[in-house]
Amino acid sequence: MAVERPVAPVLYSFRRCPYAIRARLALAAAGLRPGRDLELREVSLKAKPPELLEASAKATVPVLVDGAAVIDESLAVMGWALERCDPQGWLSGWSTTETAAMDALIGENDGPFKHHLDRFKYASRFSADAGGERDGHRVAALAILCRWSRRLEPGGWLLGTRPSLADWALLPFVRQFRLADPQRFDAEPGLEALQSWLARFLAGPELAAVLEIPWAQRSPWPSPGWLYHLALRSEWQAARAAGVYRRSTRGRSLEEVGFIHLSQAHQLTATYGRYYADLDPGEVTLLALDPERLVAAGLEVRLEPAPGSGELFPHLHGPLPQSAVLWAERWRP
Repeated sequence: MAVERPVAPVLYSFRRCPYAIRARLALAAAGLRPGRDLELREVSLKAKPPELLEASAKATVPVLVDGAAVIDESLAVMGWALERCDPQGWLSGWSTTETAAMDALIGENDGPFKHHLDRFKYASRFSADAGGERDGHRVAALAILCRWSRRLEPGGWLLGTRPSLADWALLPFVRQFRLADPQRFDAEPGLEALQSWLARFLAGPELAAVLEIPWAQRSPWPSPGWLYHLALRSEWQAARAAGVYRRSTRGRSLEEVGFIHLSQAHQLTATYGRYYADLDPGEVTLLALDPERLVAAGLEVRLEPAPGSGELFPHLHGPLPQSAVLWAERWRP
């Protein structure tokens, strides 16, 4: 299958990822906006869409697809944005010495600090002795934070009296460190300058903007490469307990109809309007299904006409196994 080449730049992102946050900060600072200047596609890290996997072998967010160019490093995405427009001077107006200091700070963040941050915040992923090693990594990360804090004292920013690319590139990661134990971080002695620097970021409009629509979605982007089913939340919960889903659509079972109604991505809004519009969206769950897993389970999906719609819809002839469900999210119209 050929790699998708959209006309407008496409940003694959994940709302909470610090790499994706800093990329979105730069794109927003450059005056770009999803829906107008680029298309934003929120990614589920547990089930990455085929379009992302085709665009980037690394497939870690953020990934920016701009025509034939694929940019899959967050700093490169920031540079792509700021080369177009840098009204706040994140990259421009710095001396050679200051630029070198900027690069060194970002290198320390992306290297040693991120190493210790991961092993402190997600200790159980890295070591069987999670408790003992976790504290050691916290201490090592704090030593780096103390050095950064001392740099901040003269002017309030890492390179003096105005923010640079280094500030915006580091802030999301310091935020993540604090989130692991906010009270302990806020009470840590010797970090007063850095605590104020981070607090200004946490309360500022820049972070607030990129954590909300249109810069951050609460549900994954529905890839056209997958199939979908809208289920009542209570029925999906019961199916999870039973290990298999056997509802055709609202109010009707697989046994009654003979198949499970599915939708393609572009059909979801109309399907919701036809069957579930009278319900609170919180009562409806969107299931994303992998067609290849359905085939591997020996199930057949047919495109068949839906009465009164004039459209072909995918119908699953058989019960839906949980193994074919990539993710299940609250439906958000």
